[in-house]
This record gives sequence, structure tokens and C-alpha cells, in this order.
Amino acid sequence: MSDSKSLSSHLWDFSDLYRNAVLQLEEAATTMRLDPNIAERLKVPKRALIVSVPIRLDDGTIKVFEGYRVQHNMTLGPGKGGIRFHPEVNLSEVAGLAMLMTFKCSLVGLPLGGAKGGIRVDPSQLSRQEAQALTRRYTSEINMIIGPDKDIPAPDVGTDGQHMAWMMDTFSQEKGFAVPGVVTGKPIEIGGSLGRAESTGRGVVYTIQHAAKHLAAIGKPAVKLDGSTTVSVHGFGKVGAVAALEIYHLGAKVVAVSDVSGGIYNKNGLNIPDVLKHVSRNKVLAGYPEAETISNEDLLALPVDVLIPAAIDGVITEKNVSRVKAKIIAEGANGPITTDALKVLEERGAFIIPDVLCNAGGVIVSYFEWVQGMQNFFWSENEVNAKLAEVMENAFRKVIEIQQSYRCGMKTAALIAGVDRLNRAMLLRGLFP
Repeated sequence: MSDSKSLSSHLWDFSDLYRNAVLQLEEAATTMRLDPNIAERLKVPKRALIVSVPIRLDDGTIKVFEGYRVQHNMTLGPGKGGIRFHPEVNLSEVAGLAMLMTFKCSLVGLPLGGAKGGIRVDPSQLSRQEAQALTRRYTSEINMIIGPDKDIPAPDVGTDGQHMAWMMDTFSQEKGFAVPGVVTGKPIEIGGSLGRAESTGRGVVYTIQHAAKHLAAIGKPAVKLDGSTTVSVHGFGKVGAVAALEIYHLGAKVVAVSDVSGGIYNKNGLNIPDVLKHVSRNKVLAGYPEAETISNEDLLALPVDVLIPAAIDGVITEKNVSRVKAKIIAEGANGPITTDALKVLEERGAFIIPDVLCNAGGVIVSYFEWVQGMQNFFWSENEVNAKLAEVMENAFRKVIEIQQSYRCGMKTAALIAGVDRLNRAMLLRGLFP
């Protein structure tokens, strides 16, 4: 027990994301009267691996990077979670993300556990050859704990399908035969799934549609997702850009989006396909001519109907929550709202679509990719999207039922939904030895 507490204390000290994840778990455990022994086990990851990742840079020098892979809980099946390349990655953050993945997979009914990985690196400073060397060496260093029946990585912040292709090839070379199921989010040509790249952003929009219908059904001010509805997206990346495009096509007015270069705003609505063309040409939003320039902080404070924080964790805090005015906040990123800020927003009446529900589309279609690869039988994009929509709707309904039953916030309800399934499975399996 002392070792467990020591690890928990270490992780708590270094990451707000891990701290917030534990606080959310404790809130859910208290509300649902969870077995304290189960709650204690869920606060600490099952396994955490730290590896050195040395590579030769293009100038001939050797540089050693630090990499991580954390498996939080694998009661329900193999671990599942992305690989993040970011200069602020640390063990505590990865542990917090792995914990959220556990609850997310459980909530949406997948036979998977929660895991996460990452390397502390600024990917923008790497050449293609350096990025490939880093990915391959990292894969080799963690290969003993990953695999189709052990732990299945996927893309995350700073990584994409190309990184997954390198991971798959490295793992396969070491095994002596092709193992496409070791990762998901791969290119279509080597066993990826149609619809996977868009799945997280698409799932965000599905949950916003369900939220709008729910609010109308309970007599709250309607959000119709037509030209009268305003939307802002904080983080115009793999998730935010897709969500912005999907909600634009529904007819809503996307008035602001932002990335690392800052934000752009047009009160009459942005032409999102045109914005995407600008980013494709220039890599960033800065310089887009048909909009005003605003800061990321100012975007969060816009008086919009829907706010989608889709960048990184901890962007809405007790310091800026008083400025946030959105009616619906859809957590496209993991942990974008701190625990203290969440309480303020809930008391104000904002409808929060929690991250473990809102951005679950990615892991759902990753599961579909894994299943397709294991069967060597692939689905059409329409089939993938239809199955995704069905799973997201069922999960949303489950969270609403729990929220109404316990009269708690949506964040707590989502955690209860995930933890309840884990609780029953852990009690059935027991504790070894």
C-alpha cells in the first residue's frame, strides 16, 4: 500500500490533469457510493514505463528523449490510447490521460482498457527522418508491453497516421511478420479504417446535436444548430477542424477558431472550407484575410451558443471561467476544464458535454479498425459512421439517465457510467492473489 500511495503522490504533484482526473473520480465515487477498495485501485495506474529514446539527429549528434507508456486499467481488455509528441509531456500527464481512457472505453461499452503514451519533444523541430527515427526507437523500447492483445496505441497530439505506420512496421519487423493490429489510426493502405481520421471531431458534433435536442426536450433555451446558432472552436487541429467543418455543414455559424498562432473571428460566420484551404497553404490560421485577429483567451470569452475547447487540457480555469459565456461547452480535448472551473460553469447553468463522452469517437472507430483488422474484413465509410453514431447516441442517453437519476453534473454522470461497468467487472474478476 505504501508503494501505491507513493506513486499516487508523485503523479499528483506534477500534473493538474492527473489531479483533476482523481478529483473527478472521487466525486463520482462519493455520488454513486462506490466500493472504496475499487476506488483506491482506480486512482493508480496498473503499469508505468519510462524509456530513454536516443536518436542520431541530422547534424550527426546524439540526443536522448524521454518516453512514456502508461497502462491504467485492463480489466475489460487490452489497453487503448494515443501516443503524444509534445514538449510538456510528463509521466503524470500521461497517467491522467490513461485514466480518462479507462473511463471512456468503459462508458461507451468497448472491450478495452485505458492506456496512453508520449515523448517529451517538440515535433515541429524534427525533420521527417528524425521523427521517423524517434518513433521507431520508441516503439522498440516499449514493444514488450504493446501488441494487438496487450495494448494498442493510436495517434494523439503531435502524431498522425504516418507515425502509426512507422510504429506498425517497427513492431512487425521485430516479430518477423506483419502485425497491423498493433496500432490504430493507420493509413488505409496498411489496414486503417475509413472514417477514422474524422471520427473524433465527428463524434463531438454528434454529442452537440444530442445536447441540443435534450435541452429543447427539458424546456431549456433551444440551440437549433442552424444559422441562428453561433459556435467557436478553440484548437483548429485534427479534432477542432473536423468539428468546425461538420457543424458548418449543419448550418450553424462558426464565428471563431484558433490555433497556436492565435484566433480569427468573423461575427457573420467564417467560411470553414476556405479557412481549411488557408491552413493547408500556410500551416497556421494567422494571416487569414476574411476575419479579425483575436487571442485564444478572447475566443474562450465570446458570447456564443456552443464552445468547443479542442486543443489541450486546462484551458478553462478558475482564473478565466468568469469570462466564459457559452451555453453548451463540448470538451473536444481531454480535460480542458479544471475541476474548480467546472463547478462554476455548472452552477451558472452551462451544459457541459464531458470529454470521456464528447471525444470518444476516436477510440470507438479505433476499436472498429482493430476489429476489422483482426477479421481482415473492412467496412464502408457509411457503415463506420452509422455504427459510430449509434454508439455515441447510446452513450449520451446513458449519461443523461444517470445525470437525472443522481441529480449531478454531466461530468460526474459520465464518470459514474464508466466506473459502474468497471466496478462490476473488477468485483467479478477479484483481486490476484
